[in-house]
Amino acid sequence: MNIRTIIKSQYHASLDMLGQTIVKCPESLWQSKAPAAFYWHVAYHALFYTHLYLQPGEADFEPWAKHRDESQFLGSLPWPPHAEPKIPDPYTRDQVLEYLDFCHQQVDAQLDCVDLEGASGFDWLPFDKLELQIYNIRHIQSHAGELSQRLAEAGIEIDWIGMRQMDEGA
Repeated sequence: MNIRTIIKSQYHASLDMLGQTIVKCPESLWQSKAPAAFYWHVAYHALFYTHLYLQPGEADFEPWAKHRDESQFLGSLPWPPHAEPKIPDPYTRDQVLEYLDFCHQQVDAQLDCVDLEGASGFDWLPFDKLELQIYNIRHIQSHAGELSQRLAEAGIEIDWIGMRQMDEGA
C-alpha cells in the first residue's frame, strides 16, 4: 500500500465517521447550540476546512457552491476587529451530507496530484503537504469526536471506522 492510498483511506474513514454523526443526529439536536456552537455548524465547519486544506493553496480554493459567507467560523473572525461571524440560517442535514459527498470526491481528486513534500500552501500552516494531510484528518476526527460526544449524551452511538479499503491505484 502506498502513502497516498493510506492517506485517502484515513480521510474517507474520518469523513465516514463524521457522516455518521450527521445522519444519526436527531432533529432536536441539529440546531442545538450546547455546549458552544450549533451542531450543524460544527459539521459544516469541519467540512469547509477539509475542502480548503485539500486544495493546492489558499489562492486555489473555490468555496462549495452553497457556501454562505462566514459560516465556516466557529469563533471570532481571524482578522481585526475579530468580530463574531454572522451565522446564516442553518444548513439542512441534506445540504451538509451533500457537502460531505463533495469532500469525499475532493479527497480522491486532490490527493492524486498533490506534492506531499511541497509547502502546505497556507501561510498560517508552516509545514509540508504531508503533514497538512495528517493535520486535516485530525481536524475532521476532532469534530467527529465532539459531535459523537453530543450524540452519546443523547444515548446515540456511532461506529469506529479504522480505515476504508482502497484500490491500490486509487
